[in-house]
Amino acid sequence: MLAMALAALDSTIVSTAIPQIVGDLGGFSVFSWLFSGYLLAVTVTLPIYGKLSDTFGRKPVLIAGSILFLIGSALCASAWNMGALIAFRVVQGLGGGALQGTVQTLAADLYPLEERPKIQAKLSTVWAASSIAGPALGGLIAAYADWRWIFLINLPIGAVALWLIVRHLHEPERAAATARGRTDWAGALAVFACGGVLLTALVQGGVAWGWLSAPSLALFAAGLALAAAVVVIERRAAEPILPGWVWRRRTIAAVNLALGALGLLMVAPTVFLPTYAQSVLGLAPIAAGFVLSVMTLSWPVSAALSQHVYRRIGFRNTAVVGIGAAALLLFAFPLLPYPGQAWQPALIMLLLGAALGLFQLPLIVGVQSTVGWSERGTATASILFCRQIGQTLGAALFGAVANAVLTSRLGGAGSLDSVAHALEDPASVADPERLRRAVDSAVDTVYVGAGCAAVIALLVLVFLAPRRFPVIGAKTPENGEKTGPTPRERPVNKPAE
Repeated sequence: MLAMALAALDSTIVSTAIPQIVGDLGGFSVFSWLFSGYLLAVTVTLPIYGKLSDTFGRKPVLIAGSILFLIGSALCASAWNMGALIAFRVVQGLGGGALQGTVQTLAADLYPLEERPKIQAKLSTVWAASSIAGPALGGLIAAYADWRWIFLINLPIGAVALWLIVRHLHEPERAAATARGRTDWAGALAVFACGGVLLTALVQGGVAWGWLSAPSLALFAAGLALAAAVVVIERRAAEPILPGWVWRRRTIAAVNLALGALGLLMVAPTVFLPTYAQSVLGLAPIAAGFVLSVMTLSWPVSAALSQHVYRRIGFRNTAVVGIGAAALLLFAFPLLPYPGQAWQPALIMLLLGAALGLFQLPLIVGVQSTVGWSERGTATASILFCRQIGQTLGAALFGAVANAVLTSRLGGAGSLDSVAHALEDPASVADPERLRRAVDSAVDTVYVGAGCAAVIALLVLVFLAPRRFPVIGAKTPENGEKTGPTPRERPVNKPAE
């Protein structure tokens, strides 16, 4: 949980200190890469670390990722300009990819099926607490200390996490410990290059340059060429980084697509709701953050309780109930009155968190329970990778949709960010009410799009996912029967029961 906290805090704590960082280092035109560079590095390394953890074990990968993350944090604190800070954030992201995927995999390695929801819910609580505490902590540090402490604070937390991992993490014994194949470094490099190019095109398209501009077309063309190279290399590799069985197995393929849709729909509340709360409801930034944070409060609670549901009706049906409820809630958002009260979107977000807790966790636990130790890291990384890709694609897609609605409503070129900044000083705007209604309409359209993404996830589960997941070691999958690790997967430091 401490290791996960490093990655979770770092994705939120930087945002509120941007004015101080830009004021000190300059580089306002490229500061968005502080987030994009970190996101790119985390996303493209997830499948690589997943395969490495299956080959060398979770503990070495987790230790290496923690050390790399801490080195990146120390370098960020010493950055002398914006370019250096962005480069060092990428180094942080290279370590953050190991933290996210490996911790999730360890949760399945160390705990039997009936205990995994509680452990995964605790990990979700780390993200929930970070989403609330991160911006506040970053603002306090930026206001009362130097912004460099935002990165230096990682060092003591990471040191304690690293010491606990080295001292107390005992991996389960595995029969294949001595049968390590050759590492597919060519595939790892190809996956990294392909993911980096395509994600850069998605992140910067429509922001730094137009979608049909030369840079966008060149990046997409290069990304497609690299994707073809990945397919060729991985088909020839003895131990590929992205093995074909990830997509040939019906259960994993369906969950990958469903969680990709989850990443897509999550853009609506996480990116657009704060702007809606401030511009339409007129809330202060802290109050706007609370409207969103209630979702992160109900999510882990629902996830922890999901085991009582999927033991009765199965992993797939539980996820279907969750995503079906989420779709209804997303489609209900545009029905809120204008301008409305803050409790109305907050209630929807509270219920949405509960619905998505029922959706996501059973799918992750279900996939992890259908594979053995030697495939679990790769399977876990694949679903996290697809979720990250969906989120990146959603940011680009829904950003374009919102800006198109604003342009239509305002009769000219405009962006959601520019309108939101204009509404911070209503006296400087000729018709602030018209701008607010335009923002309301744009965000409503985004939520309809998010609802469509939820419907896609629902259809994927209904028509592609098996009715019962083939859980390893259980005669009747998902029926609540006690299912522990196989004898050769029991933790070394514990006697067999």
